[in-house]
Amino acid sequence: MKDAESLSPSVVRLNIGGKKFCTTTDTLTQREPDSMLAAMFSGRHTLCLDSDKGYVFVDRDGKHFRHILNWLRDGVVPTLEDSEYNELLREAEYYQLLGLIDGINTVLNKRKEDDDLHTELTRTDIIKCIQSDKVRFRGVNLSGLDLSKLDLSFVDFSYACLKNVFFSRANLQCAKFRDVDAEASIFHNATLRECEFTGANLRGALLAGACLQSANLQDACLVDCSFCGADLRSAHLQNADLTNANLEGAVLEGANLKGAKLNNANLRGANLQRAYLRHVNLRETHLEGAKLDGANLLGAIR
Repeated sequence: MKDAESLSPSVVRLNIGGKKFCTTTDTLTQREPDSMLAAMFSGRHTLCLDSDKGYVFVDRDGKHFRHILNWLRDGVVPTLEDSEYNELLREAEYYQLLGLIDGINTVLNKRKEDDDLHTELTRTDIIKCIQSDKVRFRGVNLSGLDLSKLDLSFVDFSYACLKNVFFSRANLQCAKFRDVDAEASIFHNATLRECEFTGANLRGALLAGACLQSANLQDACLVDCSFCGADLRSAHLQNADLTNANLEGAVLEGANLKGAKLNNANLRGANLQRAYLRHVNLRETHLEGAKLDGANLLGAIR
């Protein structure tokens, strides 16, 4: 009497480099219809079977083939070490499994992003450090930390990675942020008087309500930043990139904006009295309701 498997024409036996597997034609053809495996078992090709119970032989290392079968069955990328992912990626490329290739690359990219965001210090570590004089975190990765409401005045963060750090309501007076990567960080209502942000990347940062009096933001990337209601009196913004920045209601009295990029910047209702805007291109800047009394607009493009 024949067993149930021999009665089903959809059952496929595979010998992958000496490792034997049993699956179905549906598994091999449905999830990745453009793959080499789908083409092999589409019925359009004659397959060579070995003498050992009709196994189809494929001359590849069978170490990761179970992961390939599970992907074809469930569509789930397995959890592996990075070195194993690289091995599985080679097999996926050989079998032309485009969905699995994309899935592996997504996992690897996510791991890289997580590693980049892994901080070297905790909030508690920071609190212990700031009790000392001349605190420096130069070049340290502090991404994602909550440093809100702390007294971080005069701290040197130069060259540090500060992505997504929460500085809300912190005292950062005279702190140094030279060439930091502080993309998407939160400085809401923080005290940043006389801070140095020269060459810093603050793309997408939130500085609404912050006090930035006499702060140095020369050559900083301030694209997509929010400075709503911020105090930027006498701030140095020479050559800063304020493209798409929101400065609605901000106080820029006496600020130096020489060479600043203000493409699509929102300066509605901003106080620009006595600001230096000489030769600045204001053609695509929103200035409705802005105060420009005493501003230096000689050669400004309007």
